[in-house]
Amino acid sequence: MFWLSTSTVVRLRDQLRAAGQKGMLSASASDPSKEDLATLEAEYGPLCEAMYLMMSADGEIAREELDVLGGALRNLSGNVLDGDMIERLLDRAKASSEAHGRESRLREVIANLAEDKARAEVAFVLAACIAFADDTIADEENETIDSIAEGLGIDEARADELLDVVEKDMSAGPS
Repeated sequence: MFWLSTSTVVRLRDQLRAAGQKGMLSASASDPSKEDLATLEAEYGPLCEAMYLMMSADGEIAREELDVLGGALRNLSGNVLDGDMIERLLDRAKASSEAHGRESRLREVIANLAEDKARAEVAFVLAACIAFADDTIADEENETIDSIAEGLGIDEARADELLDVVEKDMSAGPS
Protein backbone atom coordinates (compact mmCIF):
# COMPACT_ATOMS: atom_id res chain seq x y z
CA MET A 1 0.00 0.00 0.00
CA PHE A 2 1.11 3.52 -0.83
CA TRP A 3 2.10 5.80 2.05
CA LEU A 4 2.38 9.57 1.82
CA SER A 5 4.21 12.06 3.99
CA THR A 6 1.31 13.33 6.07
CA SER A 7 2.84 16.62 7.20
CA THR A 8 3.71 17.69 3.66
CA VAL A 9 0.29 16.87 2.25
CA VAL A 10 -1.45 18.58 5.16
CA ARG A 11 0.45 21.83 4.52
CA LEU A 12 -0.40 21.69 0.81
CA ARG A 13 -4.00 20.90 1.63
CA ASP A 14 -4.24 23.88 3.97
CA GLN A 15 -2.87 26.28 1.36
CA LEU A 16 -5.24 25.00 -1.32
CA ARG A 17 -8.20 25.01 1.07
CA ALA A 18 -7.55 28.67 1.93
CA ALA A 19 -7.42 29.58 -1.76
CA GLY A 20 -10.61 27.62 -2.40
CA GLN A 21 -12.50 29.26 0.44
CA LYS A 22 -11.75 32.67 -1.04
CA GLY A 23 -12.44 31.76 -4.63
CA MET A 24 -15.55 29.58 -4.62
CA LEU A 25 -17.64 32.43 -3.25
CA SER A 26 -17.19 34.82 -6.14
CA ALA A 27 -18.45 34.58 -9.67
CA SER A 28 -16.56 35.90 -12.64
CA ALA A 29 -17.50 39.15 -14.30
CA SER A 30 -16.54 37.71 -17.68
CA ASP A 31 -18.66 35.42 -19.77
CA PRO A 32 -16.38 33.04 -21.70
CA SER A 33 -17.19 32.07 -25.26
CA LYS A 34 -18.12 28.49 -26.18
CA GLU A 35 -14.64 28.02 -27.60
CA ASP A 36 -13.03 29.29 -24.40
CA LEU A 37 -15.27 26.99 -22.34
CA ALA A 38 -14.30 24.00 -24.46
CA THR A 39 -10.61 24.85 -24.07
CA LEU A 40 -10.92 25.25 -20.29
CA GLU A 41 -12.86 21.98 -19.99
CA ALA A 42 -10.26 20.11 -22.05
CA GLU A 43 -7.39 21.56 -20.02
CA TYR A 44 -8.81 21.32 -16.50
CA GLY A 45 -11.61 18.75 -16.82
CA PRO A 46 -9.41 15.65 -16.36
CA LEU A 47 -7.70 17.17 -13.32
CA CYS A 48 -11.05 18.14 -11.82
CA GLU A 49 -12.43 14.69 -12.51
CA ALA A 50 -9.44 13.00 -10.86
CA MET A 51 -10.01 15.15 -7.76
CA TYR A 52 -13.76 14.48 -7.87
CA LEU A 53 -13.17 10.74 -8.05
CA MET A 54 -10.85 10.99 -5.06
CA MET A 55 -13.24 13.02 -2.95
CA SER A 56 -16.23 10.83 -3.79
CA ALA A 57 -14.32 7.59 -3.12
CA ASP A 58 -15.75 7.22 0.39
CA GLY A 59 -19.29 8.13 -0.69
CA GLU A 60 -19.21 11.50 1.06
CA ILE A 61 -18.03 14.86 -0.20
CA ALA A 62 -16.91 17.20 2.56
CA ARG A 63 -16.88 20.99 2.29
CA GLU A 64 -13.14 20.90 2.95
CA GLU A 65 -12.64 18.67 -0.10
CA LEU A 66 -14.58 21.12 -2.25
CA ASP A 67 -12.48 23.98 -0.91
CA VAL A 68 -9.24 22.16 -1.75
CA LEU A 69 -10.52 21.32 -5.24
CA GLY A 70 -11.54 24.93 -5.84
CA GLY A 71 -8.23 26.26 -4.57
CA ALA A 72 -6.29 23.82 -6.71
CA LEU A 73 -8.16 24.71 -9.89
CA ARG A 74 -7.91 28.42 -9.18
CA ASN A 75 -4.15 28.15 -8.57
CA LEU A 76 -3.52 25.98 -11.62
CA SER A 77 -5.48 28.28 -13.90
CA GLY A 78 -3.97 31.49 -12.53
CA ASN A 79 -7.47 32.44 -11.33
CA VAL A 80 -8.95 32.07 -14.82
CA LEU A 81 -11.42 29.51 -13.48
CA ASP A 82 -14.10 31.16 -11.38
CA GLY A 83 -16.61 29.54 -9.05
CA ASP A 84 -19.15 29.03 -11.84
CA MET A 85 -16.64 27.30 -14.11
CA ILE A 86 -15.39 25.11 -11.30
CA GLU A 87 -18.99 24.12 -10.53
CA ARG A 88 -19.49 23.30 -14.22
CA LEU A 89 -16.40 21.06 -14.23
CA LEU A 90 -17.52 19.37 -11.01
CA ASP A 91 -21.04 18.77 -12.32
CA ARG A 92 -19.58 17.25 -15.46
CA ALA A 93 -17.30 14.94 -13.46
CA LYS A 94 -20.19 13.84 -11.24
CA ALA A 95 -22.51 13.17 -14.20
CA SER A 96 -19.80 11.18 -15.97
CA SER A 97 -19.14 9.08 -12.87
CA GLU A 98 -22.84 8.40 -12.40
CA ALA A 99 -23.36 7.52 -16.06
CA HIS A 100 -20.30 5.30 -16.54
CA GLY A 101 -19.33 4.17 -13.03
CA ARG A 102 -16.50 5.35 -10.79
CA GLU A 103 -14.06 2.58 -11.68
CA SER A 104 -14.56 3.04 -15.40
CA ARG A 105 -14.09 6.80 -15.12
CA LEU A 106 -11.03 6.39 -12.92
CA ARG A 107 -9.40 4.10 -15.49
CA GLU A 108 -10.22 6.54 -18.32
CA VAL A 109 -9.01 9.61 -16.43
CA ILE A 110 -5.79 7.83 -15.49
CA ALA A 111 -5.26 6.80 -19.12
CA ASN A 112 -5.88 10.39 -20.26
CA LEU A 113 -3.53 11.90 -17.69
CA ALA A 114 -0.81 9.26 -18.17
CA GLU A 115 -0.20 10.61 -21.69
CA ASP A 116 1.47 13.70 -20.18
CA LYS A 117 3.89 13.03 -17.32
CA ALA A 118 3.70 16.58 -15.93
CA ARG A 119 -0.12 16.57 -15.83
CA ALA A 120 -0.06 13.07 -14.37
CA GLU A 121 2.15 14.20 -11.53
CA VAL A 122 0.01 17.30 -10.89
CA ALA A 123 -3.10 15.10 -10.78
CA PHE A 124 -1.46 12.78 -8.29
CA VAL A 125 -0.43 15.63 -5.96
CA LEU A 126 -3.92 17.15 -6.12
CA ALA A 127 -5.58 13.80 -5.44
CA ALA A 128 -3.33 13.38 -2.40
CA CYS A 129 -4.36 16.81 -1.12
CA ILE A 130 -8.03 15.91 -1.60
CA ALA A 131 -7.50 12.65 0.32
CA PHE A 132 -6.22 14.66 3.29
CA ALA A 133 -8.76 17.49 2.95
CA ASP A 134 -11.19 16.37 5.64
CA ASP A 135 -8.50 15.10 8.03
CA THR A 136 -9.56 11.47 7.63
CA ILE A 137 -8.42 9.07 4.96
CA ALA A 138 -10.95 6.33 4.35
CA ASP A 139 -9.86 2.95 3.05
CA GLU A 140 -11.56 3.78 -0.27
CA GLU A 141 -9.46 6.93 -0.55
CA ASN A 142 -6.28 4.94 0.11
CA GLU A 143 -7.29 2.48 -2.59
CA THR A 144 -8.02 5.34 -5.00
CA ILE A 145 -4.68 7.06 -4.42
CA ASP A 146 -2.97 3.68 -4.89
CA SER A 147 -4.82 3.19 -8.18
CA ILE A 148 -3.94 6.67 -9.37
CA ALA A 149 -0.26 6.32 -8.46
CA GLU A 150 0.02 2.87 -10.01
CA GLY A 151 -1.86 3.86 -13.16
CA LEU A 152 0.29 6.95 -13.59
CA GLY A 153 3.54 5.09 -12.90
CA ILE A 154 4.37 7.03 -9.73
CA ASP A 155 6.19 5.05 -7.05
CA GLU A 156 6.36 6.00 -3.38
CA ALA A 157 9.77 7.67 -3.65
CA ARG A 158 8.62 9.83 -6.58
CA ALA A 159 5.39 10.69 -4.74
CA ASP A 160 7.30 11.99 -1.73
CA GLU A 161 9.66 13.92 -4.00
CA LEU A 162 6.73 15.56 -5.84
CA LEU A 163 5.00 16.57 -2.64
CA ASP A 164 8.20 18.03 -1.20
CA VAL A 165 8.88 20.08 -4.36
CA VAL A 166 5.32 21.41 -4.48
CA GLU A 167 5.39 22.28 -0.79
CA LYS A 168 8.67 24.19 -1.24
CA ASP A 169 7.28 26.08 -4.26
CA MET A 170 4.07 27.00 -2.44
CA SER A 171 5.90 28.03 0.73
CA ALA A 172 8.12 30.39 -1.26
CA GLY A 173 5.04 32.29 -2.47
CA PRO A 174 4.84 34.32 -5.66
CA SER A 175 8.12 35.44 -7.16
